[in-house]
Amino acid sequence: MSEIVVSHGYGSSSDSVWFPYLTEQLAAAGHRVTVPLLPETAAPRLEPWRKAYGEAVLAAGPAESTVLVGHSIGGVNVLRFLEQHDPETQGVFAGVLLVATSAHEVGYDELAEFFQGGFDWERIRRSARQFRVLQAMDDPVNQPDPTEHVRLLVGSLGATAVVTPTGAHFGATPDDHVEVPEAVRLVTELLAA
Repeated sequence: MSEIVVSHGYGSSSDSVWFPYLTEQLAAAGHRVTVPLLPETAAPRLEPWRKAYGEAVLAAGPAESTVLVGHSIGGVNVLRFLEQHDPETQGVFAGVLLVATSAHEVGYDELAEFFQGGFDWERIRRSARQFRVLQAMDDPVNQPDPTEHVRLLVGSLGATAVVTPTGAHFGATPDDHVEVPEAVRLVTELLAA
């Protein structure tokens, strides 16, 4: 059994957007999905989010059989967690999937601290075997050019990207339940690699 640990986005929870669908699909294939509730979801702070997510990841199981998934600012939280992860002593993760994740600030003042100082891409790359990016061209958050975020993430992480023509932010609001088969496929791909 493999572990999948999801970092939800702004204002979200384990029951938001495509997380129930992802959980159902991957559980049917024998995997365990954890979506820890991060503190103060309506007013995210980097340090408490990184800490809470990190505790859930380290409790899940060995890094080599764990895939990390982040949605929106949750993807940035995954990157910030990986910056502090020590692959030498804690292992290298099987993979990382970033869904509708911004590569730089996109105008949300309350989330600015997640982007301050840029990213230590080299350290992040060493912490996982593979990276995948899923982005929709009609994403209302990663504007004006969603492909710019994809290019930055792909170039910085050596990631493989899937860009869909539609899908918006893969869940417009936390209670917007959607099915994202592409996310299931990409996680499955990371687990099989």
